[in-house]
Amino acid sequence: MSDINITNNFNAPIGQHIDHVDTVNLQMDGDGQFHFGMVEKVNQNENQNENQNINNNQNASDVELFHFIHPSVNEQEEMIIHNEVKRLVKRQGVQMICQHLLQMKEDEKLLLPPNPSVVYNELVRMGMPQNGGYNENTFRKYYSNR
Repeated sequence: MSDINITNNFNAPIGQHIDHVDTVNLQMDGDGQFHFGMVEKVNQNENQNENQNINNNQNASDVELFHFIHPSVNEQEEMIIHNEVKRLVKRQGVQMICQHLLQMKEDEKLLLPPNPSVVYNELVRMGMPQNGGYNENTFRKYYSNR
């Protein structure tokens, strides 16, 4: 039987250290004893894990997708783009949000309307805050639909 040893670093603030295991293969022998094999850590690439979980657990029809996904995007990419926008609006400021939306438009991932109010309301629905510099006037200042 294999031993599993975990070394934790408790110097991190409370709630900041979490151990993750992606796969644990167990086998039971004839005596009813379990044997561990191939214990792997989770891949820390957030985008890959999140998109993989969503593709496995949800269909695009289960979620109201971001409204401005480009019509040429296939169904598999829709959810990836939807989640990219959700992460964008939760983690970035208005100026960076607008820059990234424009880049996604240039990459033909998004089809953005000229009216900033419509886009602002959709981004709020996706999780963008409405206070602390995230108001509609600030958004209008940086929004461009070249």
